[in-house]
Amino acid sequence: MIDIHCHILPGVDDGSPDMDTSLKLAKEAEKQGITAALLTPHHMDGKYINHPKDVKKETLEFQKQIDVHGINLKVFPGQEVHITGDLLKAIDDGDILFADPYSRYIMLELPHTEVPEYAENMLFELNARGITPVIVHPERNRGFQDDHDLLYKFVAQGAATQLTASSYVGVFGPEVEKFTEEIIASNLGTTFGSDTHNFKGRRYRMKDAYIKLEKQFGIRTVTRYKYNAKAIINGDDINQGNIIPIKKRKKFLGLF
Repeated sequence: MIDIHCHILPGVDDGSPDMDTSLKLAKEAEKQGITAALLTPHHMDGKYINHPKDVKKETLEFQKQIDVHGINLKVFPGQEVHITGDLLKAIDDGDILFADPYSRYIMLELPHTEVPEYAENMLFELNARGITPVIVHPERNRGFQDDHDLLYKFVAQGAATQLTASSYVGVFGPEVEKFTEEIIASNLGTTFGSDTHNFKGRRYRMKDAYIKLEKQFGIRTVTRYKYNAKAIINGDDINQGNIIPIKKRKKFLGLF
């Protein structure tokens, strides 16, 4: 099992505050059955800046400590990049860490409260460069919650999505859980990530999510989701499946 979204790199954002906590989280990842993790500290979100050289250095040190403590987990440097009008410049300046060695996939965060008007054009520009944005936790985005067709449109235009395991098992409430299920049923979900921050609400739920996924959608969907996580981190082609629009229902009333 591969986790492509977590905040367990110590002391760099609102995730793990120190190495001791990070090692405990790494041990928990191992217990979950996770063998590899893309470390995705926040970048360019208005609060945190984590430049590639710094993330790479911290990741190497973290891996050394993981190995010293006998934890079976391989970690890779990455970023959860917040969408801004400066994103393309940041890519040109080499200030972006992609999810893979070939610069095919970028872990892209949208504001929780909306989908910016320029997001569609940004998606087009990224695709023109051969870059696939992996939209993180779309199920918690108010814009997608209110307009399901918008998520369908983005995936149809080439975006991938990373659903949060915790969302799928109800941590963020029944409405987010329901929306996550609808995204999966419509093949608009590409894979899971933990989005782990700590041992409280934002903790590992990957094992639970995959157990539920198999019960609800079958082993083929489980296999596809696990394959896609590996494909993203290796820079290979993903298998999105045949996407369909999400059936419309009453306006979303839950919290993100």
